[in-house]
Amino acid sequence: MPFSGEIHERVANAPAVPRGLPLVLLLTGFTDAGNAVSGLIEHLRETTSPEPIAVFDNDVLLDYRARRPVISFDQDHLTEFRPARLELSLATDALGQKFLLLAGYEPDFAWNEFARTVLELADEFEVSGLNWVHSIAMPVPHTRPIGTTVSGNRRELTVAHSVWRPRTQVPATAGHLLEFRFAEHGDRVVGFVLLVPHYLAETENPEAVIAAAEKLMAATGLVILLDEVQERRQDYLTRVDEQVLGNDELQQMVQGLERRYDAYMAGRDPEDGSYDEGGFNERDLPSADELAAELERYLASRPSSDEDKPGRG
Repeated sequence: MPFSGEIHERVANAPAVPRGLPLVLLLTGFTDAGNAVSGLIEHLRETTSPEPIAVFDNDVLLDYRARRPVISFDQDHLTEFRPARLELSLATDALGQKFLLLAGYEPDFAWNEFARTVLELADEFEVSGLNWVHSIAMPVPHTRPIGTTVSGNRRELTVAHSVWRPRTQVPATAGHLLEFRFAEHGDRVVGFVLLVPHYLAETENPEAVIAAAEKLMAATGLVILLDEVQERRQDYLTRVDEQVLGNDELQQMVQGLERRYDAYMAGRDPEDGSYDEGGFNERDLPSADELAAELERYLASRPSSDEDKPGRG
């Protein structure tokens, strides 16, 4: 049955949107290793002055019982209710360049209607293309740059940035559906999958946020200020290294990951798809639980609230 309701509302007195802007998509949901997406959403909301154009309806798209919103309790009364947000906004980068930012939670329901609505908005504003990023956990060492798998129809980005090209089937996200629909529509699309160290996947990893921002900058030409995130990155990596250096077993595990990573990178050919089945094989690698247990007391702290991930502690 066709969807008959409205899933979004246009904002009154929204700013005029120039035609031909890039569309940046950031959705939290099925996987967000290292909090790369949620961290970048928070950073962009703080640094790019996003002005909402369209707000999507939580009552239509969100499963509240699966991802509960946050409410504040002060001794004997409730003080603030913070619902999740999914908005299309007009944002401004560090050089004054405008772009469209579709950011927030991944819809639980009405994916086809969501994709149709986003395509209609993209047509209305004549966007130059869809650019999105998400992150997954992989058995790779934190001592090496975060790699990416790249999808879409922009071959120059695939060749330059894709370090792993698997042939596989994976659970789809709403971002995948949007990429697929935009490509069918004939638009330029690129999707970056960050390959985040599996033993740090449940931590707030500033390096993952930086990697996500850098990939989007490479795809769009935007400039995102990252000074504050860079400062947090240095502190984060220092704490991780201190814990690893203080434990012989952890050192051996990380060194094993480094050997596999370096051997894989040395043998791959970016123009040749023959390396897709090799490389990052999870069999006979140290488990995430083994590493995470050792790092937990340093890295388990998370913010008390996260509006983009309601219900997560």
